[in-house]
Amino acid sequence: MAFLGTRGIPANYSGFETFVEQLATRLVQRGHEVIVFNRYPFVPLRDKYYRGVRIIRLPTIQTKSLDTLVHSLLSCLILPFIRPDVVYFCGVGNAVFCGLVRLLRRPVILNVDGEDWAREKWTGFAKWWLKKSEAWASRFASVLIADSRVIEKRYSELYGRETVFIPYGANVDLAPAGTETLTRFGLTPQKYVLFVGRIVPENCADVLIRAFTTASLPELKLAIVGDAPYAEDYKRSLRALADERVVFTGYAFGQAYRELSRNCSFYVLASAVDGTRPVLLDQMGFGNCVLVRDSPANSEVVSDAGALFDSSDAERSLAEAIRRLARDHAAVTEYRKRAVARVRERYDWERVTDAYELLLINAAAKN
Repeated sequence: MAFLGTRGIPANYSGFETFVEQLATRLVQRGHEVIVFNRYPFVPLRDKYYRGVRIIRLPTIQTKSLDTLVHSLLSCLILPFIRPDVVYFCGVGNAVFCGLVRLLRRPVILNVDGEDWAREKWTGFAKWWLKKSEAWASRFASVLIADSRVIEKRYSELYGRETVFIPYGANVDLAPAGTETLTRFGLTPQKYVLFVGRIVPENCADVLIRAFTTASLPELKLAIVGDAPYAEDYKRSLRALADERVVFTGYAFGQAYRELSRNCSFYVLASAVDGTRPVLLDQMGFGNCVLVRDSPANSEVVSDAGALFDSSDAERSLAEAIRRLARDHAAVTEYRKRAVARVRERYDWERVTDAYELLLINAAAKN
């Protein structure tokens, strides 16, 4: 099979890249041949294989609106020469290309993710394209994947299209982590609140910074982990909001990400875009207490294994929740236990791979 539509692996950008790396490498371990199309220059890997996964490296145009579409189109032009049994697209914006793949008489699976068109970074034509892509996805894809029941319901009600529900996965990682990364940024274990995500408006780091300031907890810092291309104005606005207790680390992957995650007091997800957020599952797998906006998808993921704040008055509610968790160590400990149990019960990567393996085998057999 072949994965298209992401920046590629090893993951160094977002949840879709992590998803592809986790699933592709596990499928290879189970004896399947897997291809991932990598987007140059965003993923600098030059090797032809990564942990058994074949890598096809193609260029793109580095603009916010075009880099995914151009790379996906180039990837589609390669498909007739490699003819994978199944093609898997990540991201609803790639829906139009599903029609091209169907001309090759190959089943095409599309993971539509959340309401991508609702992200504030998209305006004008790009927003129209993403909204229109939902209808194209319903028409052209052989199989639609919904990562949450909320998205499953959306496609059923708006487009009359059945989807297959398979959630994202997470690894439980409770082993002690080092503190070298913390030292580099002036952080102390269990003395900082953690944000992880792309620094774009829909992830609401501005709401979190204002709420953290309002909470007035001088013993805590706030670590903002992440970055984003094409968002310089927004990043400048965040730095203008922040005081000396807010630490911007930039991107963190691998061991640095693990150290920052394993040593935090609790993690906050302030995003207003509905859909399962892989980073939330990551943080639950690290055994963290999670504090999330009360969107339908977030509530579905955490159930009773995390704390919620009110979307209708986000800044005030978040400030109160931060203050409450900072003082209630027993609640934080209990949420940590529940988060790990929730991941093991519902979001374990091996279970997710089981579901995908069966789906891919059935799709290939029908071809």
